[in-house]
Amino acid sequence: MSYDSSASSLSDYLAGRLTAEQLVAAVTAEYYKGDGNRQMLRPVMDVIERAHPGIVELASSDQRPGFAVRLAARPFPKRFESELRDAAAAVSTVHVSAVPLASVRRPGLLARIVNAIRRVLRG
Repeated sequence: MSYDSSASSLSDYLAGRLTAEQLVAAVTAEYYKGDGNRQMLRPVMDVIERAHPGIVELASSDQRPGFAVRLAARPFPKRFESELRDAAAAVSTVHVSAVPLASVRRPGLLARIVNAIRRVLRG
């Protein structure tokens, strides 16, 4: 996961296209790669570590960096999902502010309708 893919994962989670467990796996893998995104992802990792330190497992791997990150069999605790969403939104805001406005696409009509329905159903 690079700068673009970590931003994409955060956006997908905020839009409801990724589960908390999938976001945790993606962010954790990127964080432990150590390729410069660590500091940016730290707020999300803080929530992950506080909520459930054993949510992912490290397994040995022949590929670099020598380990693989896999989801543990336990789900991410529901009571921490709002904190995870807030941290992802904060990090995503930093990503969006770094992207030129010309490259930001406005969501289409269908996407806006779906997001409005999701907001209503979340209450």
